[in-house]
Amino acid sequence: MIAHVSDFGLATIISEAINYSQCQTNSLAPKGSIGYIAPEYGTGANPSTYEDVYSYGILLLEMVTGKRPSDDLFKDDLGLHQFAKMALPESVMNIVDRRLLSEEIEVIRHNRNDNRVSSMMHECLVSLVKIGVSCFAESPKARKEIKDVIVELQKVRDFFLAPTVVRNV
Repeated sequence: MIAHVSDFGLATIISEAINYSQCQTNSLAPKGSIGYIAPEYGTGANPSTYEDVYSYGILLLEMVTGKRPSDDLFKDDLGLHQFAKMALPESVMNIVDRRLLSEEIEVIRHNRNDNRVSSMMHECLVSLVKIGVSCFAESPKARKEIKDVIVELQKVRDFFLAPTVVRNV
């Protein structure tokens, strides 16, 4: 559970550098962490905020699964995105980092409505993984806008924190 710095905002910085008349060519080389930058970024595509959405999706999936994009598990054509997508929706609990679930497991143990709480937790985790996966569309323009990602994340939060769930921990 260690926080990592992300590449968000990189597209804006580089777009400004491209428009800056005295920028040096070496400042336009791809910058960011391997596994976190969008694939088109390395092919010379113009920087855009859609690349930041890609990076955000990686970070979200990393937080939910506890796996980094450079994990030894990911070889050949299997990456974090495919790993998460293959688990949707039935097997999502198998890929979730157990450290995220410790409190929720206690809630389920002590709550009479444990099936409801368990179902809500599963639905929220499926939604989080879907949001992360949706940030990976191959075409940058097919990716969500970050404002739409935020709206979806807020819906997940509101659903999970709904007052209809009684928590007796």
